[in-house]
Amino acid sequence: MTVEEEGSVCEEADSAEESEVRDAQVEEGPEVADADDLDNGEDLEDETDPFESHFANPSENELSQRLKDISEGRWSRYIVQLKGGKCSVQVPTTADTASRRKVRGLQDVKLKLRLVENAHRVLGNFSDAEQIFASSLFDYQDILYCARTVQNAGRLRHLACLHALNHIFKTRDRVVKNNAKLAKEQEETESEYRDQGFTRPKVLFLLETKQACVRAVDCITQLCDFEQQENKKRFMDSFSAPEDTFSPDKPADFRELFEGNDENEFRVGLKFTRKTMKLYSKFYNSDIIFASPLGLRRAIETGDPKKKDSDFLSSIELVVMEQADATLMQNWEHAEYVFEHVNLQPKEAHGCDFSRVRTWYLDGHAAHMRQMIVLSAYLMPTFNTLWNKHMQGIAGRMKATIDYTDGMIETLNYGIKQTFSRFDSPSHIKDPDARFKFFNTAILPQITRLPKPVEGGLGVLVFIPSYLDFVRIRNSLVDSDFSFASVSEYTDATNVRKARSHFMNGKHSLLLYTGRAHHFHRYQIRGVKRVVFYGVPENPLFYEEVVGFIGKTVERGECSKAETSVRVCFSKWEFLELERVVGSKRVWRLANDKGDVFDFV
Repeated sequence: MTVEEEGSVCEEADSAEESEVRDAQVEEGPEVADADDLDNGEDLEDETDPFESHFANPSENELSQRLKDISEGRWSRYIVQLKGGKCSVQVPTTADTASRRKVRGLQDVKLKLRLVENAHRVLGNFSDAEQIFASSLFDYQDILYCARTVQNAGRLRHLACLHALNHIFKTRDRVVKNNAKLAKEQEETESEYRDQGFTRPKVLFLLETKQACVRAVDCITQLCDFEQQENKKRFMDSFSAPEDTFSPDKPADFRELFEGNDENEFRVGLKFTRKTMKLYSKFYNSDIIFASPLGLRRAIETGDPKKKDSDFLSSIELVVMEQADATLMQNWEHAEYVFEHVNLQPKEAHGCDFSRVRTWYLDGHAAHMRQMIVLSAYLMPTFNTLWNKHMQGIAGRMKATIDYTDGMIETLNYGIKQTFSRFDSPSHIKDPDARFKFFNTAILPQITRLPKPVEGGLGVLVFIPSYLDFVRIRNSLVDSDFSFASVSEYTDATNVRKARSHFMNGKHSLLLYTGRAHHFHRYQIRGVKRVVFYGVPENPLFYEEVVGFIGKTVERGECSKAETSVRVCFSKWEFLELERVVGSKRVWRLANDKGDVFDFV
């Protein structure tokens, strides 16, 4: 996977993908459908179907009231019991909270007939957590689900793909049925059928790797039988790779993310007819667009800067971001760029029949009708910003997180003293300066006073979550007397080996190590006797693994427990990260007590 510098755009390009984008921008057309697309005999206007009440025929009065509630920040909130986690649902104040549909299984979902059999075979019964997720999913509520794990990822993916297929097929069948009605009616008839958006694409999957894209497409083919799958071999040759490239000692979450084809610049369109699934369809003729945030940004920016084309995103009604935590580690700026371009009014007509466009599209309310499904292993302030800015749907929104009552420190059994040191930080903006000052005045002097051991080095590893902080510290140490090495996400393999070797044999007393380097490589660092966390890791597994470096040093007999220590620097702005490490039963004390030093063993 290409590692991008924070705030920059990687310059690598894929000529085949550039060709796809050019094709997407050339071939345009109205939202049409073939006559054989329709599932015969199905009732397309079931008033109890959320698709009907949310998209097809929403009450104008209720829609107006909910939009007003959202614009004025009026939400009703209630708690949903989630075993092993926390879950809350918010709906616009005028909405009836008692009307939330409980989805206990597929029998409670209004599925297209062509999906029912395979859905039951693939998904079977729902767990309690899946019932909560599905209740919001199929009710078109925005979802921020920060409880994604390696174990539940496949099930969540199947549910999201089923929902996407169901939505697309209902939309297409409605268009086909109304096309037939119009063909039979006289020219003088003034019947109006508003059943479309400005452009055809309805679903956007934002994924981190090409292999993740393969998994999503596989889910779709498992859920729906197609007589033909056009360009499937071309797709597999370009997107898939064997998923057994890492040794078993790599953590499960790392293997899930990076095994197989881990390229992170891609985009591909997918088109459906009743009997065929076509990959590499032109964007304006696609029903689903699969892309990485970087790949989609490149698609928008291709060509003349004055003619950026994001019109193919104007009528997206469902967005699925499968691994937001991984996107945050890569470059969140690309994701934000994409979100800013979804559901904008199109600059060109692209063959649109405006007499068929739904009124709420014309009124500029598409962003409030769109559903966003964001999955992550944990919650971050960035995701809360996304929640407040882009997850403002009229159906409401659901947020779920894992329960961190005990925290990661209770899973560690090394018997190593862990000291958490809070420093004063006046604001988010000034936090980097306050942290740097605290490190230089309170932490670094203590490191300089450490007695040099008879054998080996001091073995101090400084874990730095932010690359910008890493650069600042590295530059400040260049002219000092410290013998140090550094490993970041941009350090080449040769220099990584050299830095690790010199640190292990004691030639360097200090090793600066970034969070993103650990994310992308999960190095096993030897020679670690002491760890200083410059900030609390976003991923609690990183805390466990880095402290584990010390544990393994002790197990190998390279130092005693008396020589070891862990020091964590934190401010009140790291509440979420801190909670995952120390637990929710302790985090309030660490963040608010008068004291600023807290010890655990």
